[in-house]
Amino acid sequence: MPPRKLLFVINPISGGIDKEDLDARIAEFCRTHGIEPHFFHTTGEDDANRIWFLSRELRPDAIVAVGGDGTVNLVGTMLIDKEVPLGIIPQGSGNGLSKDLNIPQDFEEALRLLLDCNVHAIDTLEINGKPSLHLSDLGFNALIVKRFDEGDTRGPAAYAWHVAKEYVGYQPREYEVITDAETFRGKAFMVAIANANTFGSNAMINPEGMIDDGQFEVCILEEFPKMEGIGILYQLFNGEIHNSLRSRILQCRRATIHNVEKEYLQIDGEIIDSPERVEVMIKPGSLRVLLPRPVAGNPVG
Repeated sequence: MPPRKLLFVINPISGGIDKEDLDARIAEFCRTHGIEPHFFHTTGEDDANRIWFLSRELRPDAIVAVGGDGTVNLVGTMLIDKEVPLGIIPQGSGNGLSKDLNIPQDFEEALRLLLDCNVHAIDTLEINGKPSLHLSDLGFNALIVKRFDEGDTRGPAAYAWHVAKEYVGYQPREYEVITDAETFRGKAFMVAIANANTFGSNAMINPEGMIDDGQFEVCILEEFPKMEGIGILYQLFNGEIHNSLRSRILQCRRATIHNVEKEYLQIDGEIIDSPERVEVMIKPGSLRVLLPRPVAGNPVG
């Protein structure tokens, strides 16, 4: 049954995409299909509380994040363990979670999905008490996220520039990963905590992971000679990293990571300092999401 009332949360500056006419385009779509639209534009000032109070007043059938991964994370984390589902209209530069959920990247197609979708419960993670919907990590990628956040330029080219600049001098760090299934001790280029598959850069760190199986993966990219970097990069972007001799993937429900050398931790694209200990647990089926109707062999669309 199509929704009757929707709250659209729009980030007006995500991804460098012009969103000046989004309200009008969404409003026209909703008018055509008999939907009552409401809009909230993020400002970076107490957005989560303001959205939540507005949603309690409006009681929408879903809250739709219109923006990039940051906007999706803002809305999604506040809907964990709630009955109201999350909708996504990708409008960022990465859109990692929406890609892993098979949500159309085209604006009009993502809008049309709201009319004919499946409400599906996906897993979320809790990392040191903070919610995580997608991918988090320690090590090289977290360093790049920090450098990217500190810079003035956005987009894939800026991200690639920071990767190239930091790669030559970066040294793998020491970690201890203890899960409910197995343990790893040693040096690693990065340690990813994966509830899904692919970073917004399209690098696939966890090709065989599922976002609704009640488990997550700790993906360890072990120490490797610099000359192997191009080959590993190729495997990341071709969905083959799990076949690499440098890759180790631990599937689990709980994990403790000892961050021996206090590397940066990023959770869903946000730097969370350099904790000595990282505790991770799965929350099965804790977030309801509007997804394409499932096809054979693919429960999330």
